[in-house]
Amino acid sequence: MVSGLINENPIVYEIKERRDVRAYSSNTDELSVDAIDQLEVFDILFVRLSNSKALCRTKIGIVLVILNICSAHHIRDIKDPEHPYSLEQLKVLTEDSVEVDDTKSHVRVTFTPTVEHCSMATIIGLCVRVKLMRSLPSRYKIDIRVAPGTHATEAAVNKQLNDKERVAAALENPNLVEMVDECLSPSFE
Repeated sequence: MVSGLINENPIVYEIKERRDVRAYSSNTDELSVDAIDQLEVFDILFVRLSNSKALCRTKIGIVLVILNICSAHHIRDIKDPEHPYSLEQLKVLTEDSVEVDDTKSHVRVTFTPTVEHCSMATIIGLCVRVKLMRSLPSRYKIDIRVAPGTHATEAAVNKQLNDKERVAAALENPNLVEMVDECLSPSFE
């Protein structure tokens, strides 16, 4: 993805088994709205597609998904901009790094770069923000943070990732949007 790797040999971790969100739903009414929890944000909008059109059932509602334009995958599956691994495999994101307050419509994701001088931290945070902006209802306030003490320019990265104007400006840059879309694109392994 990027030439001149910052972390040439990242540690790759085992990933957690996925849960079936429908099995944990307390209500069988498809049109009811359940609270969104930490694991659901981590596992956001996962669907196995068996043909070109499928119904994707989430707690948010029923969505018609067309295979060619489907962006349904987890934030755990966002690809690292430098390596062919997911953010979960590199332990950049974990289930515990997601906090959800459904009553206040607030989601906070804290991520841990693989090295403290990671130049891709802003891109990683932008990918997480864009994925959540595209997936969660618009009522949610999204807060993306670098884990305290894990990055040399932590305060600057946090400021960039949570400033609406800076995020909007970044998303007007076609090169950045292309990189973000590449990291968010599903890998049908």
